[in-house]
Amino acid sequence: MMNERTRSGIPDARPTQSPEQTGPKPLEAIPPAASGTTNPQVRQKGFLPWWVRLVVWPVGVLAVGLLLVVAVGVVQKLGGLRTEGGKASQQSQPSSAGEEGEGKTMYICPMMHIPPQPKPGRCPICGMELVPMKSEAAQPDARGIMIEPVARRLAGIRTVRVQAKPLVRKIRAIGLLSYNEEMVKTIAAYVDGRLERMYANYTGMVVAKGEPLVRLYSPQLYAAQVELLLARQRKGTPLSGSGGEMGGDLYSAAKVRLTEWGMTPAQIEQIEQAGVATARMDIVAPMSGTIIEKLAVEGQYVKTGEPIYRLADLSTVWLILQLFPEEASLIRYGHQVEAQVQSLPGQQWKGRVAFVQPTVDPQTRTVAVRVVIDNSQGRLRVGDYATATITVELDASGQPLAEVYDPELAGKWISPRHPQVIQSSPGQCSVCGVDLVPAHQFGFSSQPVPRQPGLVVPRDAVLMAGPDSVVYVETQPGRFEMRRVVLGPSMGEEIAILQGLQEGELVAASGNFLIDSQTQLAGRPSLLDPRKAQQTAPPPSPSHPLDEALRELSPEDRLLAEQQKICPVSGQPLGSMGKPIQLMVNNSSIFLCCEGCRDSFLADPDKYLSRLSKEHRHDR
Repeated sequence: MMNERTRSGIPDARPTQSPEQTGPKPLEAIPPAASGTTNPQVRQKGFLPWWVRLVVWPVGVLAVGLLLVVAVGVVQKLGGLRTEGGKASQQSQPSSAGEEGEGKTMYICPMMHIPPQPKPGRCPICGMELVPMKSEAAQPDARGIMIEPVARRLAGIRTVRVQAKPLVRKIRAIGLLSYNEEMVKTIAAYVDGRLERMYANYTGMVVAKGEPLVRLYSPQLYAAQVELLLARQRKGTPLSGSGGEMGGDLYSAAKVRLTEWGMTPAQIEQIEQAGVATARMDIVAPMSGTIIEKLAVEGQYVKTGEPIYRLADLSTVWLILQLFPEEASLIRYGHQVEAQVQSLPGQQWKGRVAFVQPTVDPQTRTVAVRVVIDNSQGRLRVGDYATATITVELDASGQPLAEVYDPELAGKWISPRHPQVIQSSPGQCSVCGVDLVPAHQFGFSSQPVPRQPGLVVPRDAVLMAGPDSVVYVETQPGRFEMRRVVLGPSMGEEIAILQGLQEGELVAASGNFLIDSQTQLAGRPSLLDPRKAQQTAPPPSPSHPLDEALRELSPEDRLLAEQQKICPVSGQPLGSMGKPIQLMVNNSSIFLCCEGCRDSFLADPDKYLSRLSKEHRHDR
């Protein structure tokens, strides 16, 4: 067979092969036109170029796949497909069913707190599938939710009853022990001189009142003593031409000078008895205490007024507490405080509030409270930390009582400056000398004070979100309902409830977060939107105008007005003309319907009182 080069007249430059080397040529080497074959493999190889097979074909397949994904998403978005149970499926429900539930079925995320959606889909936050819920209009109970016993047991829902008990708030704070500033004195030199000998020669030494602290050598002191002795010798000599004594005034002046230079009356008398002046004087301790600071050394020359020692009486110490302003407002003078010192665990120390700072620290936003603690045993150390507890008794509204009962102050007299000074009878303060005052002037009653109990629940029963606080009340077995409450003071593991609950009701103390999530899924009022409970609550019954007028009176006067019922002058019910007018007749309260009846009643009170008594007998 001749190839194309031979037929075209072009000599074949390829080497001639021997018959042994000549064999069947591969198909790639045989052109299709020359071979004349119809093999499909040969045509397929020549149909697409190699770069088409390598690049264009994979890109085309990928593009087709992306178009299919986009098409499925568009169809699902338009509602052609619906995901149920995580798998895409065609909407098998009839259109009539969808139209029937339209406007009644809402969808919510079981994980995130999002507003209910009118159409199914996925949560825009976490991507979870929205689940259907029924609207409030379709629910027979639009406020509560039923929890099955099995779900309640698995969730660990525990309920407790709302209790009524006296409200007591315990304020805990950390403070620092410091010196009693009233019992700290500085021992200074009264005259120039040299410290010849220091008897108290180290810090921390305990000294007694009148005990010598240091011997001072002073030539000025010697000259003053000589003047005293000379004036004393001339004291009895009469002055010429007068009835006075020579040296009397000089003697008194010299004695006063020595006293002002630090000599005690006993030291002056000793010099007079001996009749010999000395240039050395012992400076004695003005009080019993501890040397807390030694400011000079033996042999040192000191000037007048230069400090030598700082002496402190540690029989009482101060505990300085830092309280928040709302806590400091509950504290009063003389309030008892229990403290535990860090270095003495397990022991309690009692003290009383002596001062509440009238200003707030601008940096810490706290108020300093000073407590005086007895340290006669000397076990408390200045600079140590202490944890204090202050017990405050409250009324039903969460406010501190106007009068409290303290057995230690009942019927006693107390110093207005030093609360630790308490006596059974009038007298003077042993520290500052001021007159004692009765303890009831500081709000301490001599008799136990009756207290109205308040409602308390465990702290875990309250869910708080910003300004809203809610609890879940079990109104029926298994039925829980959200209640908005007004919180009072916190009392350890319990908290007071001022509004929203009644005594004896059951509240969820644990598992209330699960209850809250179920109420959200059911479209009930929940912590997500607690104000929704006001919209679903039944409208309150309108109050009678008479009740509104009587409510303006105090509880005691309102009770008396309800018993009287009518005005003795006009015969109209009390409250029909607004707030009743109160008059005191024979130490009894009489109420009139309006100001216009006052003059008529005062003109003839016996007449209207008899009319009132007749009305009461008629009621009986």
